[in-house]
Amino acid sequence: MDILHLVDRIEELFNESRAVPFTRNVVVDEDKMLDIIDQMRVTVPEEVKKAQQLVSQKDRIIAQAQEEASRIVALAKDKAESIVEREAIVKSAQTRAAQIIAQSRDDASNTRHDADDYVVDSLQKLEEEVTKLLTQVRNGIRKIEEDHLHAQTPTAEDLRPESISAKNT
Repeated sequence: MDILHLVDRIEELFNESRAVPFTRNVVVDEDKMLDIIDQMRVTVPEEVKKAQQLVSQKDRIIAQAQEEASRIVALAKDKAESIVEREAIVKSAQTRAAQIIAQSRDDASNTRHDADDYVVDSLQKLEEEVTKLLTQVRNGIRKIEEDHLHAQTPTAEDLRPESISAKNT
């Protein structure tokens, strides 16, 4: 399940909750709230697994680039050895091989750099989402705790002598 979907469900739960008269508080179904929180606990590790998969993909892309570079280098060496007959051709082949090797290394380096950028970007986005979710969950918990605290604190009207005597009769 998508973590953003769970956040939407929490928002729906708050929107569907009954308002406490004369306050900004609402009564939230505890079972539904705890169910959503449990689902979030399961979903966050899934998001982390996705990030780990991105890292694995980066490693695979780098390995492929290195294999391609090795293949190109091997091809360049084979080609250079097959045309060793003349000095001018040999020099030309060596120069070309060096260019291919340099280009292959540049390509591998660029691919590695692009893969690193992609993984960093993806992880940063994931971090932002998790941070937002954590903030929303903390705000929800704080709000519920405040509501619970306010519900237990007697009001000034409750402490008036006439209110106390009326309650006792």
